[in-house]
This record gives sequence, C-alpha cells and structure tokens, in this order.
Amino acid sequence: MPRRALFSFLLCLASLLITGCETVGLTPQQAALVDARRRQIAMEPRGDYYIGRRFFINHTHLWGYVRSPGQGWESSKLVIMNERYQKIPYRLPEQPNDGGYAYGDDHNAEYTLYGRFTGRKVFDPNSNLVLPEFELRRSELRNASAGWLFKPNERFNGSQLLRAEPGSTP
Repeated sequence: MPRRALFSFLLCLASLLITGCETVGLTPQQAALVDARRRQIAMEPRGDYYIGRRFFINHTHLWGYVRSPGQGWESSKLVIMNERYQKIPYRLPEQPNDGGYAYGDDHNAEYTLYGRFTGRKVFDPNSNLVLPEFELRRSELRNASAGWLFKPNERFNGSQLLRAEPGSTP
C-alpha cells in the first residue's frame, strides 16, 4: 500500500508541474479548461485507433493533427493522409460549382481514425513542410466543432499553423 500512495503522490506532483507549464500566460478560467481537457483525455479508452483533428489551411495538402488515445494534443503529429484504402472524411471539391460545401469545411472537426503511420515522410510543396504519412482505413466523426486545439486563447487566422512542427522543414 505505501508504494501505491507514493506512486499516486508522484503522479499528482507530475500533473501539477505539467499543467503549470501548459498554462503560462492563461487566465485562471483558461487554465481550468486546459486542466479539464487533460483529465478528459487521460480517461480515453486505450485501443487500436487514433484521434484526429482536421486542420485546414487553404491550398495545402496537410490533413490535420493525429494523436494516440490518452495522449494530449501537444504530442500530436501534423500529418498528410494516404487515401489508398479510404478517402479522407468530408472529401469534397476545393471549389464546388454549386456554391455548397467545399474541401476543408470540416476544419476543427474531431474524428476517430483507424489506420497507421506508414513511417514515411511526405513533402507538401504548398506549405514547404515534410510531414508524417498516415494511412487511413476508416474514420468516424466524434465532434463537428471541437473548440481550441492547443490552448484556449489561440486564434486561427486561416493561413498559419498554431505551432512550429518539429522536424517538418525540408
């Protein structure tokens, strides 16, 4: 029993340190949102699937961020989808003739993704990024409008990433 108590204490201490780093520059309300999301993600069932967040920047081929269940968005990878087995969700024309929905209209939607990282890196000339390739097998919509991605005070301007992607420059 003492080992379990020590482990619980160390886990709580690590949680406070991690949360403290994530919440620099946030209001107390925003910090509470970060903490609530972190707890929610930690409770996700583990399994052979991923969670993906669509992140659309016009004229690029990147798809969005993909993470493993139970891991926060800070550990996610910006990916390019391999559509060999299944087309990406919401696959639409970039400029529809009828004025309807277009490619990227699902920006900020969250999906359950089934597939795998291929281990390959793919160059997107429009964004000048080299990104991991994710081979999609199946997808399910989790949340059509999932809110903020990394921090509650972030603002997406439609043309820039919200963070620098490690190892993504050619």
